[in-house]
This record gives sequence, C-alpha cells and structure tokens, in this order.
Amino acid sequence: MKFLAIALVALLLPIGYAEAAPAKLMVFDFYLDNTSLTPTTDAEKTRLKRISKELRDALQKSGQYDVARGPDVQSAAVPSLGKCSDEQRAAAKKAGSAFAACPWVQKVSNLILNLNIFIEDLKTGQAVKGGSVDIRGNTDDSWDHGVRYLVKEHVLTKK
Repeated sequence: MKFLAIALVALLLPIGYAEAAPAKLMVFDFYLDNTSLTPTTDAEKTRLKRISKELRDALQKSGQYDVARGPDVQSAAVPSLGKCSDEQRAAAKKAGSAFAACPWVQKVSNLILNLNIFIEDLKTGQAVKGGSVDIRGNTDDSWDHGVRYLVKEHVLTKK
C-alpha cells in the first residue's frame, strides 16, 4: 500500500510543475497614422513591415505568447486607434487566438513619432497590455529601437 501511494505521488508530481501553455495571440501589422504635413514615404512603409515582423518574432521568442499567423493578419481593417477593430477581433477569433495585439505608429512629423500597442482579451474585450513609446527621428534605427523598447517596457512586463 505504501508503494502504491509513493507511485501515485511520483506520477502526479510532474503535473504540478508543468508550465502553462503560452497565450495564443494574433499580432496585426503596425498601422501608420500619419498626422504630419508630409506624405508617407516608401521607407516608412518598409519600416512598418519590418517592425511588425520584429514585434511578432520578439513575442514568439519570449515564450509568453504563441503568435498566430495567417492571411487575415494582412487583410484586417484599420484599427480605431486605442482598441482593436471589429474586423481584427473577428480575424483573431477565427484563428483561435485568445488575445489580439493592435499596434500603430503615429507620425506627428519627421522628428516626432510614437509607437503604440493595445492587447485585448477577446473574451472580455478588456485591455490586458498597452503602451506608447515616443521616438525622435524618422530613421531605421529610431523605429527599431522604439519597437524593442515598446516590447520590453509595455508588453513583456509582469504588470
């Protein structure tokens, strides 16, 4: 009998230490909200694609998220800044995601830009993460630094 109790404890012990599966997260591409007086450039369009990929890669590598990918990522509607759109929510739910990440860049001028993200729980509609990072200068380096800081300080925190 004592052996049976020890065997049962030994079988159940690994279950108690199993890590929870990472949350399934649909990450949409960054959207550019250009409120400046200068038109959007090809370089900015390229930066949007690059930082969108960098955001997805960083979140997947963190182990905190299982980043959903699929054709709906590219076709989703423009977000209503500060929350995910109905189309984005529907696409994320269709992909089996529990959460949706809706990022955007606001270009105030070629000197002042900010990168933003809003992560929504699709069951409750509530924000679970979010933040904004101001960058100075409209360069590859400033955008890259901005997205890394946004992830580090506003998404992968334990807040």
